[in-house]
Amino acid sequence: MQAKRHILNQRACQCFPGGVGAAARLEQYFEAPFFVAGGQGPWLTDANGRRFIDLNTGNGANLLGNSPPEVLATLGEALGAGLCCGYDAEVAIQVAEELRELVPCATMVRFCGSGTEATFHAARLARGVTGRPLLLKFEGHFHGVSDSLGYGLTPDPDAPEPSPLAIPIPDSAGIPEALRELVRVLPFNNRQAVERAFAVCPDRVAAVILEPVNYNGGTLLPAPGYLEFLRHITRQHGALLIFDEILSGFRLCPGGMQAHFRVTPDLCTLGKALGGGLPLSAVAGEAEILSHFAPAGAVSHSGTFVAHPLAMRAALAFLKTIRQPGFYDRLLAGSDSLHEGLEALFCRHGLAGRVRGFGARFSLLFGPVNGVQPRCYRDVARQDHALAAAFYTEARAQGVYFKPGWHHGLSAAHDPAVIRETLSRLDLALSRLAASFPESKERLNA
Repeated sequence: MQAKRHILNQRACQCFPGGVGAAARLEQYFEAPFFVAGGQGPWLTDANGRRFIDLNTGNGANLLGNSPPEVLATLGEALGAGLCCGYDAEVAIQVAEELRELVPCATMVRFCGSGTEATFHAARLARGVTGRPLLLKFEGHFHGVSDSLGYGLTPDPDAPEPSPLAIPIPDSAGIPEALRELVRVLPFNNRQAVERAFAVCPDRVAAVILEPVNYNGGTLLPAPGYLEFLRHITRQHGALLIFDEILSGFRLCPGGMQAHFRVTPDLCTLGKALGGGLPLSAVAGEAEILSHFAPAGAVSHSGTFVAHPLAMRAALAFLKTIRQPGFYDRLLAGSDSLHEGLEALFCRHGLAGRVRGFGARFSLLFGPVNGVQPRCYRDVARQDHALAAAFYTEARAQGVYFKPGWHHGLSAAHDPAVIRETLSRLDLALSRLAASFPESKERLNA
């Protein structure tokens, strides 16, 4: 069964650095990448022809499922019209108009390709609007891999908490040391740290950027009043507030987390699900701020493949689909059923696993339960890696695909029957796992 995967891995190692086309595709706990041959609805098919229930959904990009018919139909129309790149078209205006109706801060929109591009342009725009150099971000919050924001994703939980004066450690080699002066990384949900940062860096902060729900750090929710606090302090000091909704957008409602929490940022970034499975992201915000983009303003933003016709058609189909009556009722009911069912399975089998779900995305935390709700990355960073590795391996053996990491999810294509099948397969996986981890029950209530 592993023959073709092994052959593909050997060929990939000759072509790609590390044997993968992107770093995250060499999955934690696995020696070789998961090679996909195709996907349909809630299912993935690997290179050996084996089908898996998909609980990664394209890292969150396939909220409608794999190969959604709504998107495929419109792509056929787009191909018929011709792949004309580097031009504006009516369909891009239509997508922007849809976003203006749905997303509270989206008075104006500019499109990009990847999420990294969107957050990079949002950061540059904030600096261009305010004339200030400094960005404030939070530990465990992921904003792509640009030099501007590539800091503090996975800090050492045993290291001292960062102070507003501390020069951050970059997530990658190759980020010039001089740029490190332009970013500060703070603990999430800590008001005092933010207040201190503004106090010691007066008139230097261009923006505070965060995931309003920190899926990339273990599905960590903002503490009550925390988003309102950030909204107030940024206005007080003349800085911008940026919600990175690349991952959180459309998970709970059409307007994103800013609509759910009723806190409107100055700017937001959108992506992943927005493209309906195609590469697309966006920077959205108040017209007064977006008008600083060229040619109306002095902040450069352009690109041949910006607002590509295929991505625009797919996005329009996606946005029209999520606005259909009952879409979110069904999606969230399925998510709740999966989250609650999996949590119950962990408890029944006496394994120290927890499900943290919010909307159509969730995290699995492996380790002792001490009764404290995690509020920041350091609260969840000490995973029981042996138990996590065993779970993901056994789940895959039972035909359920999780990508090891901080977040998972289902799609609108995961109907009740598929969710029941998922839980049945995971029940078997956990029963086998419990025999190998008898000490987990002791850790469960440690």
